[in-house]
Amino acid sequence: MSITENLIKIKNDIPEGVKLVAVSKTKPIEDILAVYNAGHRLFGENKAQELSSKHPQLPDDIQWHFIGHLQTNKVKYIIPFVSLIHSIDRIKLLREVNKQAAKVNRVVDCLLQFHIATEETKFGLNMEEAVELLSSEEYIKMENIRICGIMGMATNTKDVSIISKEFRYLREIKKDLKEKYFQGSKHFIDISMGMSGDYKIAIEEGSTIVRIGSAIFGAR
Repeated sequence: MSITENLIKIKNDIPEGVKLVAVSKTKPIEDILAVYNAGHRLFGENKAQELSSKHPQLPDDIQWHFIGHLQTNKVKYIIPFVSLIHSIDRIKLLREVNKQAAKVNRVVDCLLQFHIATEETKFGLNMEEAVELLSSEEYIKMENIRICGIMGMATNTKDVSIISKEFRYLREIKKDLKEKYFQGSKHFIDISMGMSGDYKIAIEEGSTIVRIGSAIFGAR
């Protein structure tokens, strides 16, 4: 199947109200344009320098999401145009996003990334770290970031029960944080979970954003 056919098939799988991020990391400009020309506008990249080099080569109405582990010294490359950062996993990173966003007079939308998988290699906050971050005086004073929800990645396994359990846990985290820290916020609504191999399970468990690369563009 072509990239366009893959995209249409996946869009037909996804219910209304769930956003599809077409993950274009490592993909050439022409592949991204194939998805763009099929009417899609939301793309995700996981390396700041790759994203900053692709951005000027592509149409202005693309919404770029940053979905990978973000180093603080790379934040400045994406802040002028990024639409949402999925991977805030430490106060130091949030501080840098806030600082760089202030320089370009923007408020940048962010998701807090949680570690929900059994693998140690995945990045993310635990609940204790999230509470410490959200209760801190420093976070409360930040004016150039807006926390819009949370993100997580399930264990890379074929066991559906493990994946479901981890996504369910992420949903519970969101509910807890909403009650404790974001009760009055109309922005704290998103839960970014689900990739090419597990997005259907994620949607069943309440995902509002799925991040799909290989199922659209083909394997790397």
